[in-house]
Amino acid sequence: MLKRLSALLIILCLSSCDELQQVVNQLPQTSVGNGEIAAGLRQALNFGIEKQVSKLTQKDGFFRNELVKVVLPSELQKVDKTLRDIGLGNLADEGLKVLNRAAEDAVKEATPIFVDAVKGITFADARNILLGEDRAATQYLEGRTSTALYGKFNPVIKNSLDKVGATQIWSNIIQKYNTIPLTNNVNPDLADYVTQEALNGVFTMIAVEEKEIRNKVSSRTTDLLRKVFALQDQKL
Repeated sequence: MLKRLSALLIILCLSSCDELQQVVNQLPQTSVGNGEIAAGLRQALNFGIEKQVSKLTQKDGFFRNELVKVVLPSELQKVDKTLRDIGLGNLADEGLKVLNRAAEDAVKEATPIFVDAVKGITFADARNILLGEDRAATQYLEGRTSTALYGKFNPVIKNSLDKVGATQIWSNIIQKYNTIPLTNNVNPDLADYVTQEALNGVFTMIAVEEKEIRNKVSSRTTDLLRKVFALQDQKL
């Protein structure tokens, strides 16, 4: 009887130990430090720039991408409709296209700005960002760099608007619209609007790559990404 009781206790102990080990295995491993996690997050963001943002720099990178396409600001939507109503649809189409061309051209010139911004991020709260939502790292980057990036990006946009002829085209469009009877004059700040839209587009595409890396093991193409994001997997 004593032998049977001892055997039962051993079985129960082994069973409990197995369950305890399973619980331990599910806990985030602490062998990956914040420094390494931060390096993995920076690499994920850089991949977003290299693989996704680079697509925006190509012809129609904005214009044919519904996720980031620059559409007309509210004050110009009435301009667009009025031009189409009086048979100037081609002029309206060209006006929309050149705004997207300016964004494409500007992102091409400003990509190094984003690369430098990522390098400068320390991710003091790296572990919480890693264990956050699908675009947590992108949001962190956006929150800490948007103001500075706008200051650097806006002059590039102004240049690009001139370079692709957008400034002249929209000057002609607005002048023509303002001569139409019974319309209110408009004079939007196109450079500011396109800058904001281009920045939104860049962060949107960086977030696309971050989500891929977080949710698809096959997208983790380096040892560092595999090691760091395996820690994220354990929270699921």
